[in-house]
Amino acid sequence: MKKKSTFQKITMVIVWVMIISMVGSLALTALSGLGLLNFG
Repeated sequence: MKKKSTFQKITMVIVWVMIISMVGSLALTALSGLGLLNFG
């Protein structure tokens, strides 16, 4: 296996952070929406 360059590592980290933040914000939106529907 070839070693990944520093640039590739940084790119992967940025991509993962973006994916996780997108999923997290979607989950929070869904949860708050369900909370509003349930308790509204």
